Amino acid sequence: MCAIAGIQGEKISNQLREMLETLKHRGEDGSGVFSGDKLSYGALDEMEIPRGNFALGHNLLSIVGREVVQPLADGKLVLVCNGEIYNFRELKRDFHLQTNSDSDCEVILALIKKFYTGSLREALKETIKYLDGDYAFAVYDGVDLAVIRDPVGVKPVYYGIDQNRYGVDQKLQAFASERKALWKIGIREVETLKPGYMLYNWEMEELEENFKTIAERFNTKFNQDLRGKTDVKPYLKDKTAIKPYLKNQLETRLIDSVKKRLRGLSRVGVMFSGGIDSTILAHLSREMGVETILYTVGREDSADFKFAHKSAEDMGLPIRLGKVTMDDVRDYLPRVLNAIEEFNLMKLGVAMPAYLAAEMAREDGIKVMLSGQGADELFAGYHRYLKFYQEQGEEAQKNLNTDINNLYQVNLQRDDAVTMASGVELRVPYLDLDVINMAMNIPMEYKINGTDDHLRKCILREVARDLGVPEENVKRPKKAAQYGSGIDKMLRRVLKDEDILKNEDIKFYI
Repeated sequence: MCAIAGIQGEKISNQLREMLETLKHRGEDGSGVFSGDKLSYGALDEMEIPRGNFALGHNLLSIVGREVVQPLADGKLVLVCNGEIYNFRELKRDFHLQTNSDSDCEVILALIKKFYTGSLREALKETIKYLDGDYAFAVYDGVDLAVIRDPVGVKPVYYGIDQNRYGVDQKLQAFASERKALWKIGIREVETLKPGYMLYNWEMEELEENFKTIAERFNTKFNQDLRGKTDVKPYLKDKTAIKPYLKNQLETRLIDSVKKRLRGLSRVGVMFSGGIDSTILAHLSREMGVETILYTVGREDSADFKFAHKSAEDMGLPIRLGKVTMDDVRDYLPRVLNAIEEFNLMKLGVAMPAYLAAEMAREDGIKVMLSGQGADELFAGYHRYLKFYQEQGEEAQKNLNTDINNLYQVNLQRDDAVTMASGVELRVPYLDLDVINMAMNIPMEYKINGTDDHLRKCILREVARDLGVPEENVKRPKKAAQYGSGIDKMLRRVLKDEDILKNEDIKFYI
C-alpha cells in the first residue's frame, strides 16, 4: 500500500513535491520520482526533482520487506503502483518473467513489457486479464500515459484537469491516490477513476468493452464457467444438490481469499464487531497460524463493544478495545474529515471507529488489517434487502448488484482513507474476484430464508457454522457499524455545537 501521483504541465517539479508531501502518511519508507526522463529516490525533503513537463511520483509503505522503491523502469516503460498482486509468483513462473526483485509490482511491469508491441493500450488490456489483486497503477512509455484501477475499486485514484492554468488551452493535468493532493496544487474539480477503467492520456475509457460494471462482469463470467465445467452439470440438474455445492464452493473460495491476503504476514489485525463477517475472518486467520489481534472501537456501553469482548474470549484471541468518549469525538472529527475528504454524517459514523482502530493497530506495529467490507452487499445482510425480497423475489438480486457496483464510492474509498491515515493497509477478503463471482450467482433464496428472515445472509452463516465459528456469532443479527459502535449518536450531539463547526478544518468540508 502506497501513494502514487502524476502530473503534466509547466514547471511541475515543486507541485509534484507538494503532492507527495500531502500523501506522505500513505508511505513513509521512501519516495521516488520520474521527471525529465530521470529517476530519483530518497527522502522527499532532500530530493532534487529534475525539471520537466511530465512526472510520476511514489511514496512507499513497506509491509513484508519485499517492496522496492518506485518508480520502476524497464527500457522506456516507467511504472508507479499502489496495490497488492496476489498471484505475482504464479505469473512470474508461468510467463517466465525476469525481474530484479521479489516485488509484486515489478511483475506488472514485466508483464506489460512482454505484451508491448508498440501500443501501450493493447499491452495493458492484455496484462489486466491476468492480474489477481487490488491495485491502482500508472505506466508511461515516453509517449502515452495510462492510469488503471482494479475492477472492484479497492484502491483509489483520482484525477483532475485545470484547463487554463498557464493561459488559454494550456492545461495542468494530474492524478493521485487522494483528492487532497490535487487540491493542494490548485485543482478543485476532481474526478474519480471508475473501477475497471483506464485513464489513457487523460481520457477515461473502458478496459473490457463487454463489462461496464462489476455485476455484468461476473454474471456473465460465472455462467460461462458453469457451462464449461462437467463436474457442475449434475448439480444443476438436481435442485437438492445445488445448495450444498454452492456452500462448498463459497467456503473454498473464502478460505483461498484469506490465505492469499495473509501470505508473507506473521501478524494481522481484524476490524472486529463480533458479527458474522469479521468473525469468519478472525477464525480463518487464527486457523492459518497468523498472529491475529482484534480491534473494536465504540462507546463503552455499545452493542459492538460488549459482544466483541465476549467473542474474542470465546475464540481465544487478543482484543484491543478503544473506548470512545465525547471528547474523543470532538478531537478526532477534523482528522477523520481530512481523511475521508467530505462531510457526510453516515460516512463519518463508520469512518471514525475505523480510523481509531487503525491508529491502535499501528501503535501495535500492525501494518495490515482485514475487514468484512462487501459481505452485506454480496449476501443480503442489510434489512432493506428483506423488503426487496418480499416484493421482488429473485429479482431482488438486482438491488444487491447496484450496491456492489457502488461500493467503491460509498465504502471502499472511505475505508482506504481512514486506515491509510495511520499507514495501515486494509485488505477485504470478501471482495476477492472469485468470492464475488460465486456470491453474485447464489440465488436469493439461499441468502434470505423466506420473507420473514430477519437474520439474512443464510448461506454465509451456514458456512461459518461449518467452519466452527461459535453459534452465538453465527446467529448475531446485523447492526450497521455506525450504530453498533454507538458513535453515530455521539457525532450528532457534537455537531450541534456551533463552536465545533467554526473550526477551519471542519468548515473546509461543509
